[in-house]
Formats: sequence, structure tokens, C-alpha cells
Amino acid sequence: MTTIERSARTAPPARRDTRRPSPGSGRRRPFAVNPAEAARRRQAHYWFADRLLDVLSGQRPAGWMLRHMSGEATYDRLWQLAAQGVLRPPAGRPTPVVERCDKRAPAPDVLEAFARIASGDALRALAFRLERGLDQRWRCTAVDFAGPSW
Repeated sequence: MTTIERSARTAPPARRDTRRPSPGSGRRRPFAVNPAEAARRRQAHYWFADRLLDVLSGQRPAGWMLRHMSGEATYDRLWQLAAQGVLRPPAGRPTPVVERCDKRAPAPDVLEAFARIASGDALRALAFRLERGLDQRWRCTAVDFAGPSW
């Protein structure tokens, strides 16, 4: 019986695939975040404010928040606000951002939060309530928006 010897090389010798990244480019490095910003992002009320803003500004669909909402009425209110486009910026206006978010704890495992949303020089307010469930996960139980659309 004859044996076939295989070389370690499997590609043709002169082949260069231009669709692939160049060697050494490696993974993209994550953008730098200062420690204060990183700590902010770990807080539940800021986390929810960022995600609610993504939905209300039209960057994400309302269904994206479904598993983080508690109760059909709360989800319906979020869907209604998103459909109205209350935080969707008109053409030419910067994407809205959470400028500040504060909270108070009226009871254990309950947070009432309010966020100041900025788009350029315009400000809007977003209020929401979070409750921690038996599984230790925070869920939004109420959401409301104050102010006119942009």
C-alpha cells in the first residue's frame, strides 16, 4: 500500500486573501472609559436610563426591554412613548444622552429614578421606578416622560 504524504501547508503558496484583516491588526481595543464613568454604568438606575433612552429615541425597538419590564401596563406605556417618538431627535439634532440620573429609595429593593436627557442645548426629563425581584434582578415597574418632543 502506498501512503500519501501531506504537507503542513493547505493553501496555495501565493494566495493572499484581501478580505481578511492584516496580520497584527488583532482585536479592536475597547474605547477608554474613565473610572467614574465605569462605576456609573454599573448602577442600576443609570443602566436602565441608558436603555430606556435607546428605546424612546428610536435606536432600539420597544421589545428589546420586554424582559426588563414588570407588568403589561408598564410595557404598554413604554411602547406608547416609543411610538410617539418623544425622545427621537429630528434631523440635524444630536443623539440624546443621559446627562444625569438620580435616585431615591422609598423602600428596600425599590428605586425611584429620574434622568435628565440632553440633546444639544435642549433638556427633557424621564422618570421610572425599579423594583428588585426575588431573583435579585431589577425590573422597571413604571416609566413616564415629561416635556414636549424635541
